Amino acid sequence: MRILITGITGFVGSHTAEYFLKKDPSFEIFGTYRWRSPMMNIQHIRDKITLVECDTHDANSVRTMMESIKPDRIFHLAAQSYVPTSWHAPADTISNNIIGQLNILESVRLLKLNTRIQIAGSSEEYGLVKPEETPITENNPLRPLSPYAVSKVGQDMLAYQYHKSYGIHVIRTRAFNHSGPRRGEVFVESNFAKQLVEIEKGKKEKVLYVGNLSAERDFTDVRDIVRGYDLALEKGEPGEVYNICSGRAFSIRRILDILLSMTKTEVEVKTDPARLRPSDVPILLGDYSRFHQRTGWEPTIPFEQTLEELMEYWRQTL
Repeated sequence: MRILITGITGFVGSHTAEYFLKKDPSFEIFGTYRWRSPMMNIQHIRDKITLVECDTHDANSVRTMMESIKPDRIFHLAAQSYVPTSWHAPADTISNNIIGQLNILESVRLLKLNTRIQIAGSSEEYGLVKPEETPITENNPLRPLSPYAVSKVGQDMLAYQYHKSYGIHVIRTRAFNHSGPRRGEVFVESNFAKQLVEIEKGKKEKVLYVGNLSAERDFTDVRDIVRGYDLALEKGEPGEVYNICSGRAFSIRRILDILLSMTKTEVEVKTDPARLRPSDVPILLGDYSRFHQRTGWEPTIPFEQTLEELMEYWRQTL
């Protein structure tokens, strides 16, 4: 089995590589990176994978890579994945996410590869969700509320179109929030954890800065998400879309309270206006029953354990 993970140096990419290395050591794991990609997430497995420098923006670069590797499976995880950045760089976000995927799909089509492709969509595609529409199913209207969410809708629809037009084996997944060790510090729960550890270690004042604490999000451990991605390509129906989530919503305030309970340090909580978005999604609570019925997947790692391991990650890293 030859597995290609785009964006392998990222949070989910590195966990995906770990997952397949443990699943079967005979798998050949390839991963794309860009020259400026930080390598810290994959240092512990770098000798077990093959890195390929590739800018997915560049069609020739992608095609050359695909012709060389001829992967059996592609997990397309490379993306501009931070919602606030998309407000400041909307054109780059949309170009990076949609054109990058287009080049991958075109390469598979033109090279006539028999490759299964998982497209990592997002719950952000649902955007404005009315209270009576939760838990969210795959049939819920898509009302994206950020440039990032728009780019993910574009990826989603592009994958659907390539399956219908050319018969490419594509599975679309809409993962809800996921976390765990190595989660980027720009993401809310990881940022809180890092701030708390910095306070514990005397590296910053005893003030924890927050944004909107009322938003509710459905969180799943990244290792459960990655296992879902594997099952999606093994058992999912080509062209179909699946929610991958826990079916439980936590308010950001609740997440903060859980993290605060994991430290003995007293802190003051202050709102930072810079952390507030022009528009925010009030609630994202998912329904994964379609995916469960098709693959048998369900989450296994409690979110409280995920947060505890995230705190330990920052304690070791800092």
